[in-house]
Order: sequence, then C-alpha cells, then structure tokens
Amino acid sequence: MAEDSLLDRSRTVAGPGYNRWLVPPAALAVHLAIGQAYAFSVFKKPLGALISGNPDAPAPADWTPGQLGVIFSIAIVLLGLSAAIFGKWLERVGPRKAMMASALCFGGGFFIAALGVHLHNIWLVYFGYGFVGGIGLGIGYISPVSTLIKWFPDRKGVATGMAIMGFGGGAMIGSPLAVMLMDHFKAAGTGTLGVAATFLAMGLIYLLFMQFGVWTIRVPADDWKPAGYVPSTDHNALITTGNVTADNAIKTPQFWLLWVVLCMNVTAGIGVLETASPLIQESFSDAAMGAGRGVTAAAAAGFVGLLSLFNLLGRFFWSSASDKLGRKTTYAIYFGLGILLYALIPTLGAGAQLTLFVVVSCVILTMYGGGFATIPAYLSDLFGKLQVGAIHGRLLTAWSTAGVLGPVIVNYLHGSAKDKGLVGAAAYQSVFYTMAILLVVGLVANFLVKPVAERYFEKEPAKKTVA
Repeated sequence: MAEDSLLDRSRTVAGPGYNRWLVPPAALAVHLAIGQAYAFSVFKKPLGALISGNPDAPAPADWTPGQLGVIFSIAIVLLGLSAAIFGKWLERVGPRKAMMASALCFGGGFFIAALGVHLHNIWLVYFGYGFVGGIGLGIGYISPVSTLIKWFPDRKGVATGMAIMGFGGGAMIGSPLAVMLMDHFKAAGTGTLGVAATFLAMGLIYLLFMQFGVWTIRVPADDWKPAGYVPSTDHNALITTGNVTADNAIKTPQFWLLWVVLCMNVTAGIGVLETASPLIQESFSDAAMGAGRGVTAAAAAGFVGLLSLFNLLGRFFWSSASDKLGRKTTYAIYFGLGILLYALIPTLGAGAQLTLFVVVSCVILTMYGGGFATIPAYLSDLFGKLQVGAIHGRLLTAWSTAGVLGPVIVNYLHGSAKDKGLVGAAAYQSVFYTMAILLVVGLVANFLVKPVAERYFEKEPAKKTVA
C-alpha cells in the first residue's frame, strides 16, 4: 500500500500531550492572508487607469468603476459557493490538504490577474482574482475553523474568534502592503502604475505565508478531549451531544433560520461598510458643520480604517462572550441593539452629532464582525462537530447572497433619495431604516431557533471524526 502523502489527514493527527494552543497560529496564517480580499478597494483607482496612467484622469479605454466592482462581487460569490461545494471534501481529506489547495488558488488567482492586468484583459482578472481566488477564499475560510472547534470544545467562541479575527485583520496588512508595492514598482513618467508586478509579488508572498499554516496545522485524535473537560450545563438547551451530517443539516429548519440570521446581519453591516466614506463626508460637510469644519476625504479614510479595526475586535470579543452568554442570546443582542443603532444613525447625521455618529458606527461594526465569528460555534452547538466545516460552508452562501443584496439595496435607495433632491444625511435615511427592518427579520429568525429534532442525528457515533 502506498505511503500516505504529507498532506493527508493521517499525517496531521497530533500525538499525546500536544499543546492545542499551537493550532490557532496556523489558522491565523491562512485567515490573515485571505483577509486581503477586504483591501481590494486599494486597487480600484490604479486598475481604472492602466491606459491613461493617471488615476485622476482615466482614458476612454480604461476600465470603469462598474467593471471593477464586479471583481470583488465574483470573489465573494465564489467564496460562498466553494465553501458549500468543498465542505464535505474538506471533512474527508483534513485541513492540511484543504489549506494547501486554498494557498494555491489564492496565490494563483493573483498570478492570473497579473497577466490580465498586463494584457489589459478584464476577463482574465475576473477569472483570476474573482473565480480562482474566490475558490481559495472559500476553502481557506472554512478549513481552519472546524479544526479549531474540535480542539476547543470548551471554548468554541474563543477558538472561532481567533481565526475569523484574522480574516477581519487581513485588510489592515494587505492594504498598506499593496500600496507600498505599487509605489515600489510603478515607473515614474512612464504611466506604469505597478499593478501587475504588485499582483505577482502579493501572490507569491501570500502563497509562501500560508505555508506556515499548511505545515503546522494539527487535528486531534478521534477520542481526544481537553484535560478535565466537562460540557457546561449553562445555556445548554441548544447544545447537542449528537452529530448531524451536512446532508441532513440542510433538511432542518434550524439551518435555514441561521441562514437568514447570517444573511440579515451581513446585509445590514454592508449598509455601513458600503457607504462609510461618502456617508460621513456628506452628512458632516461644511454645509452641516460650518465652513472649514466638515469631514475631509482624509478624515473619512481614517473613519473607514477605524471601522475595520472595530470589525476585527468585534470578531474576538463577541464570539468569546458567546461562550458565556450563549449563541442565541448573543445574536439577540446583535439584532436588538443593532435595530436601535441603525435607526439612530440618520438622526445623528441630521443633528450633526459627529462623535456619537462615529461611536455608534463602531459598535455596529463590532456586531457585524461578531456575527461572522459566532456562527460556526452556533452551528457546532446545534449540529455537533462531525461535519461542522461542511455545514458552515453551506451556510456561507448567505454571505454570498448578502454580498450581492447589500450593495444593490444601498445603491438603489440612496440613488432614489438623491433623485428626489435629498442631500446629506437625509439621502441615507431610507438606507438605514431599511437595514433596521432587515435586522428585525434576523431577530425573529434567531428567536425561532430551537433544538434540532433527534430524527436528524446519526444513529451511531461516527467511527472517525474528521477535521
């Protein structure tokens, strides 16, 4: 019989005495890399000026903002689809092979996109960064999460928060890295902006960086439990001791209720992220604040960076808090508090309450990030750990849906308001009131979540628990 490959699951099973705290850094290595997707906006201006060489004066043949916006949308849609499609494969082959596939797709996507930039072929960029890179995003997003849940059954929220916090922080590294590389590679006076070379460099950097996670990841033995671990009796009405397969999970009402929960939370969060910079500039302009006191473009960029920071912090804070509060209670806070805060934003804008506006926006972003980080633990509570990675992957189609739905709602409502002559904060009122209504839908869906019926559980404990 042929010897197992170094990438096979059997080669990643940890021996006795292995320190489980060595696993989170491996997960972070992958999520910090693929989190670069959140920084894609730094490429928009240079990608839209490849012909003219001047981002402030694009040529007629340059790619339009609409064409460039499709790239990120494709990546997010493929993230959800690939996570759903390859989730069961991940459970079968283990995290090392899946993380390697993610690294090859994510890095390879940059390489293909670089060729597309060099040839000025938008379809190659769509295929590279959007399609191939999006597959890398999806596989890489779910592969460490299910492994961490199995290592930390006593701290599921902390475990998932550590990994998914990395995804939120990826933009904080990827954005300045991209800017630095483009500054390095651009050729002054030639019109070359260095985008193709930057894509090549970043593809190689991320491919190599992710290897740390690939080769250091470990899975626990089938019968492993943390020393002294006793399942908590607190908030355990929704915590199962059985296991549901991915195929059976999608037959349950609980899965689809959580799908709605995630979709509504993400769609509402995109309402802030999609409008953050223009919203704060238009709501707190010189006309609203007084001459010379309005929010500048530079200050708005700082506001966007602040939101990214709170998005990151919320992923760890709220998911960790859910270990104490319970997942259902935590989501009730997201939605209940979120409804009030979303409805408050237009009032703060109209009243020129800048400080409160920033504080409220930051709190909203903590709950947006927390929603991503808490959902894997919620799934594990309801369906067990057997195929939580595959179930999580299928649920991420809610993210793909929200990634399309959110911008459409925001752009339509804001555009309609401007067509009616509304300006400043008034032009965003309908956006945030609509997002508050979506959160009401999410609150109801979360309230309806009940324990999974026993008929969906596996009759016998699985012989082999995969990660």
